[in-house]
Amino acid sequence: MAQKKVLFVLTSHDKLLNGHPTGWYLPEAAHPYYALEPYFKIDWASPRGGKAPLDPSSIDKSKNDSICVQFLADEQAKQGGYEKTKKLSEVNPNDYVAVFYVGGHGPCFDLPEDEVNIKLAEAIWNQGKILSAICHGPVALVGVKDADGKSIFTGRRATSFSNEEEAQVKTTDAIPFLVETRLRELGAKFEKNSTAFGSHVTVDGQLILGANPASVTEFSEKLCDAINKL
Repeated sequence: MAQKKVLFVLTSHDKLLNGHPTGWYLPEAAHPYYALEPYFKIDWASPRGGKAPLDPSSIDKSKNDSICVQFLADEQAKQGGYEKTKKLSEVNPNDYVAVFYVGGHGPCFDLPEDEVNIKLAEAIWNQGKILSAICHGPVALVGVKDADGKSIFTGRRATSFSNEEEAQVKTTDAIPFLVETRLRELGAKFEKNSTAFGSHVTVDGQLILGANPASVTEFSEKLCDAINKL
């Protein structure tokens, strides 16, 4: 049997509204990568293709994370992945059993209204396959609708980086909109850990979401399990 393929999607955006650098968040790519890569073929894509911007603050905060250190030194992950991503427009949704959106503040800017991304995600969804995201990654799915024209968040359990967490890291005004607020507006049954930055994961059918960097281990396990069941 051919090896199942999973698409990791990264942002191409590298600046917050306040001018500070941003991008994708290191542990939210590194941990899921090593959880899935032994079992599935991983491809990488971004709106613009090529080298996707890595949030420099996530490197600083992950210096004692051995998985992140390993990932940054991993030439296969680098050359076959985040430094040489495919353009989203080059991706065939029929090739993948799951799409995973890596978090970071960057996705808030380019993925929500990217028509190519929306079309890809809707194709995956309507084929009964998995859409997954962590932290700010769920923003990539806010424009995605099911076959009936309803948001895929309507009536479904969901989580993301919370408004409280955004306030604590002082980025409430540095992004176009708050992820938790938008998911609630779309009719999601929003959930979060009772403690800010505590792990929380939601699984509702094809939709698998993690709340924040602390959720990477639990999220990766549940995503792996779901793919194995397809």
